Amino acid sequence: MLIEPKIYGIAIALQYRDGNLEKSISRKGIDVTNKIAEIQDIPLKLPVSGILQIRGELFTPNRSPNFSQRIASGFVRVAAGSPEGISFCDFQIINGKLNQYETIQYLKKLSFNTPDIKSCNYTSQVQVFRKQWLDKKLFIEYPYDGIVVKINSRKLQLTREKSKIDYPHWQIAIKDKGCILE
Repeated sequence: MLIEPKIYGIAIALQYRDGNLEKSISRKGIDVTNKIAEIQDIPLKLPVSGILQIRGELFTPNRSPNFSQRIASGFVRVAAGSPEGISFCDFQIINGKLNQYETIQYLKKLSFNTPDIKSCNYTSQVQVFRKQWLDKKLFIEYPYDGIVVKINSRKLQLTREKSKIDYPHWQIAIKDKGCILE
């Protein structure tokens, strides 16, 4: 399993076609490509062919979660505005074939800003990381409101996604008041 910060900002999906940033869509389905192209840590060109779709979070580093989300959403809503102090953290390739660790390494290789990650093998270790988060000793550079625990096996991820079990998810967000399924 991998542990990542649950960054609090606004979710954005990027689509590259033959290496060129083609489209950026917010969680609400709004095309924000022109605004996203202004963010310094989002490459406009990548050394890839075909279609590559990436999920991430637009945020302001070293700020409170609510402030981060407010600034990031204001930036994409307003016609004019400076991208100063706004970052983008990529954490998933949509319909990718790699496990989560390999995905993060590949995104780093493509020059994306990726989250810090912690690795663990046992659920008892998840509790240790949860306590570190609650004590504000883990991922402190991010505006986050929890941790995300992800299965680090693409085979298990696909099995869970395709199954008819009660809980098909391969990642779960843990917040101070419980869990959120993703």
